[in-house]
Amino acid sequence: MLDVPPKPRLRSLLEHFAVIGDPRQSWKVMYPLREVILLVVCATIADCDDYDEIALWGEAHLDFLRGLSEFHFGIPCEDWLRDLMNRIDPALFRACFEAWVAERWPQPARLVALDGKTSRGSRDDAGERKALHLVSAFATDRDLVLGQEAVTEKSNEITAIPLLLERLALDGALVSIDAMGCNPAIAQNILDAQADYLLAVKDNQPTLHAEIESYFDTAPTQEVQVFQDIDKGHGRIESRTCRVSSTIDWLQADRAFPGAFRFPEAAAIAVIDTRVEHKGRIATARRSYITSRPLSALDLAQAVRGHWGIENKLHWVLDVDFGEDRSRLTGHGAHNMAIVRHFAINLVRTRTDKKSIKSRRKCASWDTRYLLGILSQSTVNLDS
Repeated sequence: MLDVPPKPRLRSLLEHFAVIGDPRQSWKVMYPLREVILLVVCATIADCDDYDEIALWGEAHLDFLRGLSEFHFGIPCEDWLRDLMNRIDPALFRACFEAWVAERWPQPARLVALDGKTSRGSRDDAGERKALHLVSAFATDRDLVLGQEAVTEKSNEITAIPLLLERLALDGALVSIDAMGCNPAIAQNILDAQADYLLAVKDNQPTLHAEIESYFDTAPTQEVQVFQDIDKGHGRIESRTCRVSSTIDWLQADRAFPGAFRFPEAAAIAVIDTRVEHKGRIATARRSYITSRPLSALDLAQAVRGHWGIENKLHWVLDVDFGEDRSRLTGHGAHNMAIVRHFAINLVRTRTDKKSIKSRRKCASWDTRYLLGILSQSTVNLDS
């Protein structure tokens, strides 16, 4: 069933671009900002990963672009593109992206993973500028980027996560975060967004980590649900055993001192034991979790596997298919082009053919009809 949008997708895209403030004097503007951003997004979809390629692609496809907007003075050069993308306020561009996603995909996500990624090529050693680190929210059940928040380095993710949570519509979602985001304040932020949390517990919460492991070492059988699955392939056998318990009254007691702040509205704890056999070697690992949603062992195991979709379906795709780690852009340009890639990946994924992301980008670069289909295709209601 098609979810018919209130306006064509391309028109919606252009309208959101037009909202971004242009820092230039209007009487000097040869290349309107919305047209420049449209050029950059189209060329990024069409397998262009730097300003030089974007400018060349725009020159080669100017007739196509003029079918979408005026482009009265043609295509700006590479240096001009770099200058303008460095001038755009990333906060305004980020707001443009998040408003566009909210309009085009209004259905609430069920599983949302938060995780950070560093663009290593954006480090400016000469200017002592640190690499861009972006915390993204990814709807793993819909393969959709929902939003992002930039921080100066990975250790600052804990300050970025609440800012991102405040801006997103998360009603009813299960929000998963790795151990970096495992603290009571972030758990409360997620609950305040009318969502539930699923947090990985490691040594940054040493007492809780030890308590969970100790509990499952001695837990009565009747208090624990168990689910196991096995993957085989390429000479590798991986088994995962998920154990979940909602018997956590002991977890709510005061520990460090009377009235100490524990994880709010915790409903269950879990451990997942992994055993991997490969080429005669065996490796084992255990991961611990706490959640505010009373999940079965099967549901929790699936949610944890879903969380890794942000690594496999977003971060890996950005590095391998979009060359993000190889990009040498710095400053606002690095941040803004990271958002452009999020525009592009959301649009490329709307195609329903069986091609890979890489192949879809190639097809968009070869055939403007295919690119136009990506820009204007109707939104599919994935919940129907």
